[in-house]
Amino acid sequence: MTEQTGDGSAGDADYGTIGTGYAGYRRPDPRIAAAIERALGDAVTVVNVGAGAGSYESTDRQVTPVEPSRTMRDQRPAHRAPAVAATAEELPFPDRAFDAAMTTFSVHQWSDLAAGLRELRRVTRGPVAVLTCDPALVRDFWLYEYAPAVLDAEARRYPAPRRIAELLGGQATVEPVPIPLDCVDGFNEAYYGRPERLLEPGARQACSAWSFVEPALAEEYVARLRHDLETGRWDERFGALRRQPTYDGSLVLVRAVP
Repeated sequence: MTEQTGDGSAGDADYGTIGTGYAGYRRPDPRIAAAIERALGDAVTVVNVGAGAGSYESTDRQVTPVEPSRTMRDQRPAHRAPAVAATAEELPFPDRAFDAAMTTFSVHQWSDLAAGLRELRRVTRGPVAVLTCDPALVRDFWLYEYAPAVLDAEARRYPAPRRIAELLGGQATVEPVPIPLDCVDGFNEAYYGRPERLLEPGARQACSAWSFVEPALAEEYVARLRHDLETGRWDERFGALRRQPTYDGSLVLVRAVP
């Protein structure tokens, strides 16, 4: 049985604490959404596991969202289907119930990766699409020089894409997903050319890795970044990123078909 908090959050992050205001920062970026749509192919029925507030759910498909956190379920827009309160490891659906399955920025939260991916494969007839980050690339981002413990937490939590592909079985691919400069989905790397956004408490709270760092240390990290922005040091070193249209970071899309 997956251990849950009072909010219902499963895994190692309590979205009852960090999930408030999440929907304001973590909105679906249309270019990332297009990659997910391609991965889902012609599927009509889709299960979205770890659905959160509804990011990346297609309005042209019959989507069944699954989300254990009550805080996240409560932030779903009224036009989205209400989410089923369940975890990836114990999906309450019969075998082969859906044409496809998807999960975005979620697998690193699961308490049992193998069990969750087995469940996705069990309930799905066709492709499974997993948007996640490659832990081998997480520390390549400039933020590592300012907030190393935050990205260490990310790298520690994310499973390797190859491992995800192996567990899903079948024919699997791992596709890098370029991050646009004006990305509206506020994960850490989305601010590669807009570092000032990471000075906002809400932006950091919407990235769960920050919650694994003591508040005093996180404030030190923020102060260091603020200083370098105010003095121009950040721009001396990384300013070209402000004009770079896309960033090839750790974001990847794993797709597996039976």
